[in-house]
Amino acid sequence: MSDADIGGFSKVTLEQVPATASEPTHARFHGKISIDLPPNKPQVQRSGYAAWRNKDRGPTLFGKSLWDVHRYSFLALRIKSDGRKYFVNVQTESIVYTDIHQHRLYAQRPGEWETVIFGWSNFVRTNYGQVVEPQNEMMTQKVRTIGIGLTDRVPGSFDLSIAGIWATNRIGDGDSHSLDRTKSEESD
Repeated sequence: MSDADIGGFSKVTLEQVPATASEPTHARFHGKISIDLPPNKPQVQRSGYAAWRNKDRGPTLFGKSLWDVHRYSFLALRIKSDGRKYFVNVQTESIVYTDIHQHRLYAQRPGEWETVIFGWSNFVRTNYGQVVEPQNEMMTQKVRTIGIGLTDRVPGSFDLSIAGIWATNRIGDGDSHSLDRTKSEESD
């Protein structure tokens, strides 16, 4: 999804890339951000974003199929980033359907594969990009979707590769780092 859904001009592709001798199988999220507004839609005031998320899991005999990750303390991603300001988005089966829990995706080594880890409790609840109060605990026993968005509104190309996303209780294997930061660090 991108601002093209509302008439904007950003281009986005999410594709699977097979393994090679030097790279694992991964999803590649790439494209070009445009902040140009559609001339024939005066109601559109902002553009310049792109995102993806998994599809809702199909229903089962017992109701909606959701992920229950409450026994895990962290979300981990194996990524290769271009260094832009991405967000990890988690949507749960909450009272407000459009609430999204977000965390900045900090890449420590742009251009190289790295594992990043987030504490579930450090995600911020938002709705349509705005922080929502009160900040309730995320319903990790009812996760609907996980995705990544780029909302920095900086025109130009972007490229993020994702080799894996998983819930875990382990912090490190020598190649990972925790990305939970203070609020002052997240504002840069």
